[in-house]
Amino acid sequence: MKKLLLIAGIALLSFKGFSQDKGLQGTWWVAGQLSTSSVKTGDEKSTSTMILPIVGYFFAPSVTAGVGIGTMGSKKDNAAGVTTEDSNTFVVKPLIRKYWNIKGGLFFYGQAALPIMSGKEKISDSKSMSVGLELAPGFDYVINKWLTVETSFTVFNVSSTTITPDTGDKTTKFNFNANPMNSVADRMLGDLQVGVKFLF
Repeated sequence: MKKLLLIAGIALLSFKGFSQDKGLQGTWWVAGQLSTSSVKTGDEKSTSTMILPIVGYFFAPSVTAGVGIGTMGSKKDNAAGVTTEDSNTFVVKPLIRKYWNIKGGLFFYGQAALPIMSGKEKISDSKSMSVGLELAPGFDYVINKWLTVETSFTVFNVSSTTITPDTGDKTTKFNFNANPMNSVADRMLGDLQVGVKFLF
């Protein structure tokens, strides 16, 4: 865990701005993620939700830092109407980005994020704690002085998760992925996301 935090700290500190003009320095921005889904197969039903608002600030002409704070939840009911899974997770996701201008309002950026998640599964009465590091490049297009459209995809992520049940031994999982493609078969970019960002 200590090594993972050290790697994350080095990655976050490695981003430096060097623009000669003011750029977006002093600008605040908001973005985030809001999603909900429901799947029903016969009498079985599963639902999931995610609310993750993100606020950031350009402390240099082309470098911004932000943090997302939110929750994730999932629930599954079997055909008899009995809940077999019910989990809630609290998420804190600090991030930092470095921007490079390509032309006009089009920018390329590199992002490092350190998602920290603390969850509880009510049915199995277990708790989980996860710390990760994500590196994601992306493109950001400035529409006007208060709106941008961006897209990004994850090229590297590593995480450590510890699950502690009410009784029994705890389980520690380590995950590492440095392939921006999902597989040789589909050659899709990893975790492609598109969204908007509001400036003020």
